[in-house]
Amino acid sequence: MKFILFVEGLTEKRAVPQFLKRWIDPRVKQNVGIQVVKFEGWPELVKDLPKKSKMYLDQPDVIAVIALLDLYGPTIYPDSEKGVSERFEWAKSELESKVNNARFFQFFAVHEVEAWLLSDPNIFAADIRSRFNKSIQRPEEVDFDEPPSKVLNRIYKEKTGHRYLKVTHGQQLFKKLDPSLAYDKCPYLQRLLDKMLEISKARV
Repeated sequence: MKFILFVEGLTEKRAVPQFLKRWIDPRVKQNVGIQVVKFEGWPELVKDLPKKSKMYLDQPDVIAVIALLDLYGPTIYPDSEKGVSERFEWAKSELESKVNNARFFQFFAVHEVEAWLLSDPNIFAADIRSRFNKSIQRPEEVDFDEPPSKVLNRIYKEKTGHRYLKVTHGQQLFKKLDPSLAYDKCPYLQRLLDKMLEISKARV
């Protein structure tokens, strides 16, 4: 049995599945796989969502399809939806209704998957984490104006002279990150993991 995980970029494809499994695997009796399907950015993912979801949900070993997008970036939100919770709930409802299948679930990294990395400053080099401010204590509240990857890019350039590389640095950092710690500090990540665990326990 396996999940299909739709993602929009290489960081999510290479680092996120094993990160999620490290939290889920100890909590279920039987191993549940995660097969990643990478799209070329969020516009393609949103456009192809109904067709691709049906294709995978027709496979007997697929327990659910989960689409994971960054909340920061997509321009699908109505002008009236400006806050994090408003955009999250609107977009989740909108995209799930397009697929219209009880085994499809839309989730968002708030504001980006890099927020999960910020939940543990100790995975970063000392000179990098020395520049973190108090907002990092609630990583998902880093705002739309300077989302987590931009925060990291600014700090990396300031401290090392080089920019933050989402794929290279992201992979290294995700390997160090304790998913239980990120779970405790990131409520929207918690919603994703709780749903995956609920589905896993119901199907295996």
